[in-house]
Amino acid sequence: MIEKKKATPISKLGEFGLIEHLTKDIKPKNKETIEGIGDDAAILDYGDNLQVVTTDLLVEGIHFNLMYVPLKHLGYKSIMVNLSDVFAMNARPLQVTVSLAISNKFSIEAIEELYRGMREACDKFNVDLVGGDTTSSLTGLVISVTALGKVKKGEVSRRSGSKVNDLIVVTGDLGGAYMGLQLLERENEVFKVDHNMKPQLEGYDYILKRQLRPEARGDIIEFFKEQNIIPTSMIDISDGLSSELLHICKESKTGCNLYEDKVPLDSQTKKFAEELNINPLVTALNGGEDYELLFTINMNDYEKLKNNPDFTFIGNITEKEKGANLVTTLDGRSIPLTAQGWNPLK
Repeated sequence: MIEKKKATPISKLGEFGLIEHLTKDIKPKNKETIEGIGDDAAILDYGDNLQVVTTDLLVEGIHFNLMYVPLKHLGYKSIMVNLSDVFAMNARPLQVTVSLAISNKFSIEAIEELYRGMREACDKFNVDLVGGDTTSSLTGLVISVTALGKVKKGEVSRRSGSKVNDLIVVTGDLGGAYMGLQLLERENEVFKVDHNMKPQLEGYDYILKRQLRPEARGDIIEFFKEQNIIPTSMIDISDGLSSELLHICKESKTGCNLYEDKVPLDSQTKKFAEELNINPLVTALNGGEDYELLFTINMNDYEKLKNNPDFTFIGNITEKEKGANLVTTLDGRSIPLTAQGWNPLK
């Protein structure tokens, strides 16, 4: 009798574990493929410049809830999250393609509204929408965006380039998008019980915008070029600070010290976190969807950034043997960092 092979649930591996499992034996065959799977974008060599390519998938019910996400904002966000990956390679985005799977609950006017947001995001960074595909869906809306960009040889930033004693820097503030999501989810649950209840959103406009209409940090890439700065490694924060920092350490084969009191948090993020009895630091470490840039620089570039309010120095890179650690404020203890950010397959 043939023994039936036991099926392994995908949730056992999670998103990144599944990617690693499926792609572990895939090796580039073409000399033009400089970097394949494993970074924010693939890197292709076609001459004087390197081309970067990234793709992202947004699925209704998994990545967004149309009960509280306006279609125009959703279109804007779907483009921005891809451009953020291009910027994370220290590259400039040039083109995007958009593919949609649409159920019959959507009207032409609804899809037009979605595209208004997409075009607005493209216009902001002079990006061309050059193609895509459409098909039907039985359950809802699926959006797939592919972004292409370019960067000069010698200026690309990968996750794998950090060195011992490099400084760890982050742009903007963290945790706001996660707390914006918690606010929207709370009010949506109230609405389900009482459709006449007015949403209580006053005073939290900033965290709502961080969730519904994030901004990719193309301004930072322009600043780098002006100051002649090439980050030794870089990644965008889509899954939470701890997850992203661990990606850099893994790919660079290093450790790190992240200092608790240095993590930047907005006042609205802290206020709403305290209202929900959540440690504000947890929102930054594990929340995700901030789409800020996390990067490392050589200490020689410190002077170029130290007085700029867009940047916060949050730690330093160490030897791999020391591990990736969070250094606490009260007693200076080192606690191992764990990746507890957004993982759709878990």
